[in-house]
Amino acid sequence: MRGSAFASVLRSTAHSSLRRSPPIPNAVVLIQWYALCASLNIEVSASHALHCITMLTTTQILLMNRRKALQLTTLGTSAMLCNPFSFLWASNPKPFPKGSTFSLPEFTSSDFGDDFKWGVATAAYQIEGAWNVDGKGPSIWDTFSHTKGKIKTGETGDTACDFYNKYASDIALIKAMNFKVFRFSLSWSRIMPTGEGEINPKGVDFYHKVIDECIAQDIEPWITLYHWDLPQALQDQGGWANRKILDWFNNYVEFCTKAYGDKVKNWMVLNEPAAFGALGYLSGMHAPGIRSPKKFFKATHHICMCQAEGGRIIRKNVPDANIGSTFSCSHVDPINDSPKHKKAVSHIDALLNRLYLEPVLGLGYPVDGFKWFKNIYKYVQEGDEEKLQFDFDFIGLQNYSRSVAKRMRLLPIAQAWQVPPQKRGIPPEEITAMGWEVYPEGIYKMLKYFDKYEGIDKIIVTENGSAFPDVVKDGRVHDEKRQQFFQRYLANVLKAKQEGVNVQGYFLWTLMDNFEWAEGYKTRFGVVHVDFETQERIIKDSGLWFQELLGE
Repeated sequence: MRGSAFASVLRSTAHSSLRRSPPIPNAVVLIQWYALCASLNIEVSASHALHCITMLTTTQILLMNRRKALQLTTLGTSAMLCNPFSFLWASNPKPFPKGSTFSLPEFTSSDFGDDFKWGVATAAYQIEGAWNVDGKGPSIWDTFSHTKGKIKTGETGDTACDFYNKYASDIALIKAMNFKVFRFSLSWSRIMPTGEGEINPKGVDFYHKVIDECIAQDIEPWITLYHWDLPQALQDQGGWANRKILDWFNNYVEFCTKAYGDKVKNWMVLNEPAAFGALGYLSGMHAPGIRSPKKFFKATHHICMCQAEGGRIIRKNVPDANIGSTFSCSHVDPINDSPKHKKAVSHIDALLNRLYLEPVLGLGYPVDGFKWFKNIYKYVQEGDEEKLQFDFDFIGLQNYSRSVAKRMRLLPIAQAWQVPPQKRGIPPEEITAMGWEVYPEGIYKMLKYFDKYEGIDKIIVTENGSAFPDVVKDGRVHDEKRQQFFQRYLANVLKAKQEGVNVQGYFLWTLMDNFEWAEGYKTRFGVVHVDFETQERIIKDSGLWFQELLGE
C-alpha cells in the first residue's frame, strides 16, 4: 500500500470525526506511526504521515489515555496501543442498566478452607523509598520517574512509603489485619547496584531484616524476584532486549536463593511480564519507555526464558520450595457478536493472556491467536524452546477489571480497540479511579480459563484490588466501595473454588497506598491509608473488614 493510498484511507476515516473533536498534532506519535509503517514495509512519506496524524482524533487513534494502561488495546498510533498491564475482563458487553443494584455476598473465611492462604502484596519500588541510600544503585524506575513528563503527577518513588525505615511497623499492620502472608519483591539494584558482580551488603541485610521480622510476627514471607525495577546499568546495555539478560538474571537468582532460601520457601520469579514487557518496550508508557516492535519481540523471548530458568534455579537451591510466577490476565469479549470483533478478541487475548503463559507450559508463542507474534521466533535460538518450559508449583493470577474488544481496521497490526467502560454505559459508581470497570465475574472467568490448561495445577490470586478516592475524616477512612469490591470479587473466587478450581490463596493489592507507577501517588489502592507528607498510616474500613473476616 503506497503512501498516497494509505493517507487517503486515513483521511476518509477521520473526516467525519473532525466535526466532533479537534485534531491533535503530535510529533511523537507522528514519528512512531511513520517508524511503524516503515517496519511493515508500507511506504508513507513524512508529509503524508503528518497530514494523517493531524486529522485523527485523540479517542480514535492516540493512546486512550496514558495508562488507562493496564487496559490494553494493542498497537495503535503511539507505537501500538498496547495497554496490557492487563487488568481487563469481559463478559456481557451490554450496558449496565442505570439504577441497577447488587446484593453483597455473605461468606466466612472458613468457606475457603483451613489451608487457604490470605495475604497482601507489594512491590519494592512502590513502597521502599531510600532510592539512593546505603549503596543502592539506580533502577529504570528511578530514571523514568525522574524524567519530566513520564509520571502523570510529576512525582517520584524516592521516598514512597519509607518502608525501608518503617518495615517493622508496616509488618505489624499486616498482622493486625489478621493476614498470614506478606508478598514483597526484592530490589535487584539494592542487592546488586549495577545488576551484576559486586554485592551490596547493606541491601542484602535489609531483606534479611524484613524476612526475620515477618517470621517474628508469624507472617509467612513470599518473595517476588522481579517486580519491574531493572538496574539502570543493565538497561544501559539493552536491558531485557539484550540476550545477556539470561546470564544477568540467572546470577541474580542464584545469589538471592542462596542468601534467603533457608528462611523463605515461597518464591515467585516474575511479576506480570505482559506489563513490563509490553508497557516497557512496546507502548513506552512504563520504564524504560521504549517503543520498538523489534525490541519488544526480543525482550518477550528473553523474559520467557528467564521465567523458566529462574524456576529451575530456585528448585536447585531451595529445598522444598513452592515456586510460581505471576500473570496479569483478562477475560475478553467482543463488543457484539459480529465476526470482525471476534478477531479483535483473538488478538487481545493472545497478548493479554497467552503470550507469556503458554511458552512456560510447553505450548510455544500463541501465533494461532495473533500471527504477528511469529516475529518472536526470529530470536529463538537452537535449544531455546525446550528451555522455555518449567513445571511451576503454582501460577499467580492477577485480575482487576474486564475488557471489551472492538475491531478497528484503522489501527495497524492488531486492528483492535478496547472500548472504555464510559463508552459502554457503565455508571460512574462502577468505574474505579483508574478508569477500570468493576466487574467481579471476571476473576471467576479467568480462574476457569487458567484451570483448563493441563500444565496448571494450583492457582493463587496474587493480586486483586481497586483504587477509589479516599477521605480521612475523624481519623477514619470509610472506603465502602473498596470493601464492596473485595466482597464481590472474593465471592467469585469462592464460586470457582467450589466448582473444583484448585485456587489456594488470595493476596490483595495492596497493603498500603503507594507510588502507583506512571500515575504517581494520587491513585490509592491500599487497605491502609498513607499520608505521604507525614508517613502516618490509618487502617481503612476495608482493612478492618478483612480483620474481622480473617479473625473468625
